[in-house]
Amino acid sequence: MKTVRFGLVGCGYFGSGMARIVHSLEGAEVRAVYGGSRAAALAEELHCDLVDSLDELMDREDIDAIIVASPSHAHREPVISAAKKGKHVFCEKPFALTLLDCEDMLAACREAEVHVMVGHIMHFMEGIGTVKQLIADGEIGRPIVCHAERTGWEEKQPVVSWKKKMAASGGHIFHHIHDLDVIQTILGPAVKICTTGGNLAHEGEGFGDEDDVLLLLLEFDGGAVASMQYGSGFRWGEHYIKINGTEGAIRIDMKRASIELRKNGSTSLFPLYGAEYDQEVAKANEERDSGIAYGTASSALPRHLADMMRRELACFRDVVSGKPIDDRLRLLFDGTSARSSIASAEAALVSLREQAWIRIETGLK
Repeated sequence: MKTVRFGLVGCGYFGSGMARIVHSLEGAEVRAVYGGSRAAALAEELHCDLVDSLDELMDREDIDAIIVASPSHAHREPVISAAKKGKHVFCEKPFALTLLDCEDMLAACREAEVHVMVGHIMHFMEGIGTVKQLIADGEIGRPIVCHAERTGWEEKQPVVSWKKKMAASGGHIFHHIHDLDVIQTILGPAVKICTTGGNLAHEGEGFGDEDDVLLLLLEFDGGAVASMQYGSGFRWGEHYIKINGTEGAIRIDMKRASIELRKNGSTSLFPLYGAEYDQEVAKANEERDSGIAYGTASSALPRHLADMMRRELACFRDVVSGKPIDDRLRLLFDGTSARSSIASAEAALVSLREQAWIRIETGLK
């Protein structure tokens, strides 16, 4: 296998974790890193170069692909710059904070004929693959209604992270966009959305300015519907997705690390993260009682998350190396997953401001 040479933009919790994983993969290495207070230490650890600017990173001829793991509002420039220099792009979620930026970024990669992959890591959970297959096999009939919750409670913080500021993160619906993506993977892109909520309990010093309660209703072509709950204003924290079909139902429970299929009066259980990890994850989640989690400078990647990231980045490496894209993951490369999730998240916030149903626009430029 030809070695794929990587550059990294953003050396925070996820970026540093990705760089370490890439550096450990066969057929991959990190050549240079840029951005963030931990960049110098990471470069020393990986024995790679530290560069002083985005232009310097993009101008390097010894880099084939760029990982963009900068704060969410800072994805557009590195993605478009990388594409213009002929470099393949892996961009962490959310791909963008507006549909306009999303379309411009996808267009730049398309015009440059480089691969672009969005980091919707839930597609690399063992159990999400199981759910996709169960639905494809007709185990629950036609999916007609989904419900998702990703909720918890947050206390005042001595330092307010960029993740809690709307302009930088887009708030809960963008920062925790995975669930919105998974539902649309199952039901297709949503066509209408209505949102209520607001910042109900987390205003003032020690908090950001994001909405802490978001209640969403979504409509889909063909009549299917979904409801979602997001935010840090819930004393009873949950994290699950329920998919109800004409013949059965599936519950993907991230908090309890399990998948449950109900059909014809019987129940079948399947691993979520994998048999090696599920009990460990469930115990950790029970102790923190929340679906809201953030990495920090001192955090180590949990084993199950590191394993998912390894599969995700190995997939990107393989595609850059010339291997065919798995049909089940094509939506991560062709813009479908990026576009539908960003369009819906953006429309949800418009609906919240206008207190009205909003039609979602997801068409190509």
